[in-house]
Amino acid sequence: MTQTDAALAAQQLLAGLSGPGGQWELEPAEILGVEVPVFKNRFRSLHEMLASSQQWGDSPYVVSLDGTLTYAEHLARVSSLARALREEHGIGKGDRVAIASANNVGWIQAFWATVSIGAIAVGYNAWWSPRELAYGLEHATPKLIFADGKRQAAYASLGVTVPVLDIEADLDRMATAHPDAPPPSEDVAEDDPAVILYTSGTSGRPKGAVHSHRNVAAVVEYHRYSDALAAAFGDPTDPRQKTYLLAMPLFHVGSLHNLIAPRLATGSKVALHLGAFDVAKVLELVEKAHVTHWGAVPTMANRLLAFDRVGDYDTSSLYAFSLASAPSSVEFKQRLREGLPFASALVDSYGMTETCTAICVATPIDLAEAPGSLGRPIIGVEMQVRDVNGRVLPPGEEGEVHTRSCFTMLGYWNNPEATAAAFTEDRWLRTGDLGTLDEQGRLRLSSRRSDLIIRGGENVYPAEVEGVLAEHPSVAECVVLGVPHSDLGQEVGAVVVAQGADDPGALELELRRHAAENLAHYKVPTHWKIVDSPLPRNATGKVIRTAVSLAP
Repeated sequence: MTQTDAALAAQQLLAGLSGPGGQWELEPAEILGVEVPVFKNRFRSLHEMLASSQQWGDSPYVVSLDGTLTYAEHLARVSSLARALREEHGIGKGDRVAIASANNVGWIQAFWATVSIGAIAVGYNAWWSPRELAYGLEHATPKLIFADGKRQAAYASLGVTVPVLDIEADLDRMATAHPDAPPPSEDVAEDDPAVILYTSGTSGRPKGAVHSHRNVAAVVEYHRYSDALAAAFGDPTDPRQKTYLLAMPLFHVGSLHNLIAPRLATGSKVALHLGAFDVAKVLELVEKAHVTHWGAVPTMANRLLAFDRVGDYDTSSLYAFSLASAPSSVEFKQRLREGLPFASALVDSYGMTETCTAICVATPIDLAEAPGSLGRPIIGVEMQVRDVNGRVLPPGEEGEVHTRSCFTMLGYWNNPEATAAAFTEDRWLRTGDLGTLDEQGRLRLSSRRSDLIIRGGENVYPAEVEGVLAEHPSVAECVVLGVPHSDLGQEVGAVVVAQGADDPGALELELRRHAAENLAHYKVPTHWKIVDSPLPRNATGKVIRTAVSLAP
């Protein structure tokens, strides 16, 4: 078969899946006043998706080294929990129910019970400091909070008046109180809010990205389409036999929208890693749960490379390994292919909290033909590169990446100014990332948005850290920078102009404590430079970051 014949055959396969009459045919729909392509055959709500999961019966939904939760057990527990939320706590449509916890099966059940009665699930970052948790409480005003032991203690220290329930003991009681409860439902519109997930703030406070029922349901259809596409191109694995490793926090779209939600529609299972990332325990889970798919952040992949006992575990089931959440170099990808038996067909992607799933995906062919690229837009996504005046640029010219799709968030919770700044009038999302498109429509990023620091897959915006440091009376001014790191990708560094402090070493220790008390651990600077001369500024008074160095 010639290359032209192969390309034609591929186009015919795609047309059969997403063309007229195909299962994943697209049709126009109005979303917030703008016409956007949507899947013609789709779930209209998350409670509809939950109810459909009863078809999978006693098949496993979530497995961990601690046990297994079947689809039937999950639906029964969520149905009981939903009734208890309504009857015991008066939770109804539009109310917020927050989840502040490390990963566990209770997190998943709390999520489904909340969204299935029309309430809004708010996923708080489990690494937040008490100060950040207090901000989240004030910002989203939840009517109820599910929390693990560590977060319960933090809320107790804050003296909150909102009910804080134990995500294990209290949830288990509620999930078994009504064993005969029917699957929950509520009269919701597709564009009603269902989820709020937080992203670090470019100008200080975290922002809550609001995702609708339509957004999450669209992500599910994208994953079902991906399964069908893989089958069409020769993947013999039935979706119901696939197992997806979940080792990233559930308050991320990568885990919640792209792992937990799609499984209800495909009948496959989630292998849930509990606790901090531990290579040995993760590989044990891969072996015991027969994991087939794993989307890892580069830091996880790097620790796998450094682990000298990968061969002691049976990873033969794992055939789909991808990178997400943080940039990685061409050289690093090659090291993975050479060093890990399951990374030969490596995939990379580009997305953000605001887009619910990937904007574009680079297949192994893309990475071979255009190393360093991030591939083409996924089905249903429009992508453009624009200049500062909003003009769409041709291939090869650098500008800001814009995207529009049925996956894109409604906006930022309780922050109309930030929402307006994020979107154009016709709802193209400004990503803040600079890049170029090639002649084949593949994206290549040239710089990340707004001085963003990505530490181990977690976003850190300098302005948020600078705001906390500036509160200290001995800080005249400061600037926060990313520092390259071989394992984490980047670490956080701070250059501080001191005032009224004679001992730089003592001030550094004091600032470390101050930052640790008020910020999540991954935001706390690990590199410091205390100076007594003003920071360089341009004519408008802004700090010239490129002129600031952490070098002695």
